[in-house]
Amino acid sequence: MSQRLDVAGPDGTMQWHRVSPKYVVVVIVSSLISTLIAAAIAVFAWLVLAWWWAWIALIVIVAIGIAQLIIAPRRARAIGYVLRDDDLLMRRGIMFQRFVAVPYGRMQLLDIERGPVDRMLGLAELRFVTAAASSRVSVPGLVEADAAWLRDRLVELAESRRTGL
Repeated sequence: MSQRLDVAGPDGTMQWHRVSPKYVVVVIVSSLISTLIAAAIAVFAWLVLAWWWAWIALIVIVAIGIAQLIIAPRRARAIGYVLRDDDLLMRRGIMFQRFVAVPYGRMQLLDIERGPVDRMLGLAELRFVTAAASSRVSVPGLVEADAAWLRDRLVELAESRRTGL
């Protein structure tokens, strides 16, 4: 029998923690960089290699880049997490929402990563390694102090759950 994931909590509400509003800048910068690289390749193919269809690819790339910039703030606001009794519940996605519950007892490694744009904005990303090798769960866009606190809290909860096994 399947068990339904409770994303609302027992009283119908759940206190979701959102990522920093500064994370929008990280999303926008990464979208701009990928769009510029793809557009440069299309321009090279069009002008240097004389591939006639490359201008169509350039238009599509620019349109996708503009769409990414428009939805970047909403995409960043859609990321959240909540500490529940037995697990950490993560959510992300606008159109295709993803909810991931990571049991505290399954956490094996908690890693804080900071890219160049993250460092400039004082942000960090908390990555999880669990007993399942294929799991890639992360909480991006955390303020550095919040990431360190969350890492320490999750380590504490993971240790208490493992000792209780």
